[in-house]
Amino acid sequence: MTTTSTARPHRPDPGRAATGWCAAALAALVAALAGTFTGGGSLGHRDPLYGWYAADVLLFVVAIVLLRRVPARRSTALVLLGSLAVALTGLLATPRTSDDAYRYLWDGQVQAAGISPYADAPTAPALAALRARNPALFPVTGTCTGWDLHRADGICTHINRPTVHTIYPPVAEFWFLGLHQAGRIAGRTGIGVAQTGGALLAVATTGALLLVLRRTGAPAHRAALWGWCPAVAAWSVNDAHVDTLGALLLVGGLGLLLPGPAGGGRRGPAGVLLGLATGTKLIPVLALPGAMSGCLARGRRPGPRDLLLPAAAGLTFLLCYTPYVLASGLGVLGFLPGYLQQQGYDQGTGFGLLALLGIPQPLLPVTVAAVLLAAVLQVLRYGDPRAPWCGALTVTGTALFLAAPDYPWYALLVVALVALDGRWEWLALPVAGQAMYLSDGALQQPAYAAALYVVLAGAAVRGLARVARVGTPARPPHPRVSPSAPGAGVDGGFDGGVDGAADGAAEDRHGRWTPAGTAPRRRRARP
Repeated sequence: MTTTSTARPHRPDPGRAATGWCAAALAALVAALAGTFTGGGSLGHRDPLYGWYAADVLLFVVAIVLLRRVPARRSTALVLLGSLAVALTGLLATPRTSDDAYRYLWDGQVQAAGISPYADAPTAPALAALRARNPALFPVTGTCTGWDLHRADGICTHINRPTVHTIYPPVAEFWFLGLHQAGRIAGRTGIGVAQTGGALLAVATTGALLLVLRRTGAPAHRAALWGWCPAVAAWSVNDAHVDTLGALLLVGGLGLLLPGPAGGGRRGPAGVLLGLATGTKLIPVLALPGAMSGCLARGRRPGPRDLLLPAAAGLTFLLCYTPYVLASGLGVLGFLPGYLQQQGYDQGTGFGLLALLGIPQPLLPVTVAAVLLAAVLQVLRYGDPRAPWCGALTVTGTALFLAAPDYPWYALLVVALVALDGRWEWLALPVAGQAMYLSDGALQQPAYAAALYVVLAGAAVRGLARVARVGTPARPPHPRVSPSAPGAGVDGGFDGGVDGAADGAAEDRHGRWTPAGTAPRRRRARP
């Protein structure tokens, strides 16, 4: 008697195929980024950069779209490995578009010698002995020509603005000292130390995003909006900007606000991290209203608990400044007043986007303050405390649209907040900053205006999606800034959601929202 066995038909695994395609796109992105940094383009020779940047953005979009099809069980590992690969490309060459990191190394060396970095400018005669010990920062041979070389007072140096005091806040200075000590221990000197530190911060931020997204029930692939972003490879790693440290601390602080098993979030520790973030680059202070979302909601009276977070942030910020104030007094302000004047913010000439509205130049600073205050009050009144990054993105993005800064790496905070919130259209903001930077300011108005249109279009699409989904215009759980404010918009998710709450939240036919993981309360039927 013979038996026949029927072989089970082979069924292809669609998840494996999606992972393969996404990995291929990621590999292409990594290769393009490697070409960007090794292709000869720099701030002094910009032509090669334009083509590479376009390829980077295109491959980034393709990789992100394909990542959405990857099964959740594989996406976390792929996001983290991709973040590491993207970060490593920034280590392939010296900084291409910024020489700020050379100041970091100098400030670290000065502090290691027991001198306050706010006391003297790099070219000061009192620091001649330190300059002589560091020919990498102060070349003594050659013609001192190149986009990242500057001559002042007869001294050639890689440090920009060598005749002015440092501008960086104290937490950034702690980081610079740490870089110097790490390089001394490892037996390494030079810009590679700062770039390696930037790579570690970039990958750590991806890890922090994954942890926060997991707690909210949001998909892990949102973290790739940061980890795979070409801007992170360029600004965080290759140029080694300290803004990445602020982004990491900000993500950690907002994550601590999420309710834990015992109830509400940890406002005190969250405030400490937000204070440290502000002490890194000042800009993260714009996220503070988001961290306090809804504290002025109708029918709710603010209490001592609401003041714990800003009090902890402010106290941490002041304590960080204390040792430097004792050493340098008001010198801790460094080049900050001169920077604001140089950028035209003191007279209103730096607010290029508002100038398109025909507002008289003397009234521009007042207009900026009024619009920003409106954004803050809107978030404090209507913001969702379950998603503090929503309000943080709204206020931070609005402020950057109003200021329209020359330096695109200021928007690294926006990239991190987009990864938490999911409103991908806000990535147009760092793109606008890069366009302005490479054009030496010539494209300030058209670039930021185009980015604003993208953000407003994204808000309109999400609003229409909400109407189509619910059937009738639903009351959003946390309205945003008035559409008249730059950067205003309605929250939405990277996954096609139309609200700012965590994925998995449910909406009933009346427009009420139930948080993820909880069941709607049912009325008991009458006998």
